[in-house]
Order: sequence, then structure tokens, then C-alpha cells
Amino acid sequence: MILYHTGEKKIIDPDIHHGRKNADFGWGFYLTPDKDFTYRWAKEEAVVNEYELDEEGLNIHVFKRNEEWFEYIYNNRRTMDLLTADVIIGPIANDTIFDTLGILSSGYLEAEDALKLLLVGPEYTQVAIKTEKALKQLTFIRSEKIRRIAPEEKKREQEAYQKAFGQQLVKIMHKYE
Repeated sequence: MILYHTGEKKIIDPDIHHGRKNADFGWGFYLTPDKDFTYRWAKEEAVVNEYELDEEGLNIHVFKRNEEWFEYIYNNRRTMDLLTADVIIGPIANDTIFDTLGILSSGYLEAEDALKLLLVGPEYTQVAIKTEKALKQLTFIRSEKIRRIAPEEKKREQEAYQKAFGQQLVKIMHKYE
């Protein structure tokens, strides 16, 4: 499997213990198989690192954008990673997850409504390398410095997402009136 990681520097030897413990899939090295997504969502100046993952013998868990995925992310955002796997593959949670989970844990929103909000917008895939075993099977291929010039597509996508999220939120809030 060919995977991409975008950051500020070339990463030949990734670290699975770097970054936030409360990310979508917990601690790990995050990548995506979607090359277009990698380039489109990179910061203005970035380095795109390309890798190959040998999946043989690895315990790989694949999530769909559903209730199981939501519950796993909800637990990880509270630093309770309850899944044992070498690699986890699944959708990236949208940008409102902190707010949505905060409203949910405050008791103002039911879990099914929080999930509806998290399903708004396009779906992109992330791959989290979770164990040293999987990390040993991830081979660095190359890196490329990039400079994004026109972020218009990203801006249009964010505006469309915000509008759709607002519409879904209005529908949900009518339920609580």
C-alpha cells in the first residue's frame, strides 16, 4: 500500500509516539493513501513523504464512517484507546469533532445526533501506524518539497462543509425545541 504523510520536513524514520495521544485513532504515525488529499490539504510550504506499507502479517482494523468509528474516536479523544491493532484505517473526523464531542459529553446532544454532524462533508481516509511491528514494515520511498499557490479549492470545500454542517445542526436543534 502506498501512503503519504505531509509535514514540515522529510521523515525517513517515523515515530509512532510523536504527536497527540488524543488524535482520531490515538497515538501513531498518520498517513493517507489519497495523494490528491495530501497535496490539497498541505500547508503553503510543506514536504510530502511517500511510503510503502507491507501489510503481510499485520493486524489491520478498517473502520467505516459509522457508529463503531464514532465510538472509537470518542474514546480516543478522551485518551482511552481500547483497540489493539498494528494499523488502523478509516475516515478522518471532520474539523468540528472537538466541539461536537464536547457538546455530547456535556449532555446537550445525543450520540446519534453527534454522529449525524460528524458525517457531514467529504470523506477522506487516514491510516495510523500504531505498533513498532507495523513501523518496521513501512518503507520510506521519497520526499518532495511543495509550495501550494492556489488554495481556492480547499476554501470552497470548507465553505460548502460549513454550510452543510449548519443545515444539519439546525435540523437537529429543532428536535430539541
